[in-house]
Amino acid sequence: MSSPARPEASPGELRRQGLAPVADARTRALVLGSFPGQRSLQLQQYYAHPQNQFWPLLQALWPQHAQPGREDYAGRCEWLLARGLGLWDVYASCEREGSLDSAIRAAEANDFAGLRQRCPQLALALHNGGESFKHAGRIQALGLTALKLPSTSPANAGWRFERKLDAWRQALASHQLI
Repeated sequence: MSSPARPEASPGELRRQGLAPVADARTRALVLGSFPGQRSLQLQQYYAHPQNQFWPLLQALWPQHAQPGREDYAGRCEWLLARGLGLWDVYASCEREGSLDSAIRAAEANDFAGLRQRCPQLALALHNGGESFKHAGRIQALGLTALKLPSTSPANAGWRFERKLDAWRQALASHQLI
């Protein structure tokens, strides 16, 4: 017995709104993803999927500073800000079913110029993956350096954790962040 066909979604039904930036006057580098996955949107937390390697990777970069646990997201954000890092995504909103970047449609970019004004020390954008890096030109137009890093997403299974860690370590060290 086959299940009934799923009805087509109306155009606005899959429209998703992104998360606010995690950034302040201490922010020297901004980690830019593409758009939060379903789990992150559900919890209103960046990199909330348990298989995303973002938070473990950053802990490995600063092993001498214990990162707050998953249950203390506000503490994790403060931990990040204390190291000069901020978080945001290139897209403010988009239409997407699921969590894959390849499913993003009708995307609207975030206001990078506005964030740049709020973060006077901001000098570097760390693009967490290829979809984000497509916007490097907009970032560079603001006078920021833009670096493409391997995505921490579980979808980027072709890169081992150690290889991602090396790339992230080199990028942060080259800008005196670690």
